[in-house]
Amino acid sequence: MAKVAVIIPAAGAGKRFGGDVKKPFAQLDNRPIFIRAIELFLNRPDVCQTILTVAPGDYDVVKEKYAANIMFMGIKLVKGGDERFISVRLALEHVDDAAELICVHDAVRPCVLESWIDHVFAEASKSSAAILAAPLSGTIKRVAGSGVIDETVSRKGLYEAQTPQVFRRDLLIQAYADLPDDYQPTDDAQVVERAGHGVTVVPSDHRNIKITTSGDMSLASALLKQMSKKPKGKALGAFEEAQW
Repeated sequence: MAKVAVIIPAAGAGKRFGGDVKKPFAQLDNRPIFIRAIELFLNRPDVCQTILTVAPGDYDVVKEKYAANIMFMGIKLVKGGDERFISVRLALEHVDDAAELICVHDAVRPCVLESWIDHVFAEASKSSAAILAAPLSGTIKRVAGSGVIDETVSRKGLYEAQTPQVFRRDLLIQAYADLPDDYQPTDDAQVVERAGHGVTVVPSDHRNIKITTSGDMSLASALLKQMSKKPKGKALGAFEEAQW
């Protein structure tokens, strides 16, 4: 069993979320979203380290306010950067030597099945690079700046990238080290793709939402309740799928 270091980036400003509380620290059913994301990996025997990156301005507050969680969960708290990829690059400097794989998971994705994590970890152990992703199901339009549709794009073969994203330790570290100064990737798979290494998709579905606006909170709450009732890895039937 490959040992995995998990990086949870939580340093973003979250401007679309609104309100006085930054997105990762908002309460989702009485617990901060970032704590729910960390709990996904907490009791896994293959996880050897958890690193949480926060904005430098939040570091002291988080360290004090969540001291009990940080100690109990064994979290390594690291100062991140203005962009997600900067936070990940800073976190890589603190990865434990025991880790063979590095998993990066968004602090605002709390709705992940254990079976999805099992599968993406297993695939990364084989192929060195794997991510969760969901096939696009809607009709996709490319729209001009004027708001008028330019074209309808075929959704065949198109997936929405999600997290966890998992990579062989040396592969991810080297790929980040080789990034040009003016390159701003939006996820870690893009960094590894640029390095010339293939990334395997492990299919999930759209329950693995990324909380972006305050309106996503009620949906995430409902999904957590629905997903907690399912046995590990149980496939949804067509009727069950339609309900959520």
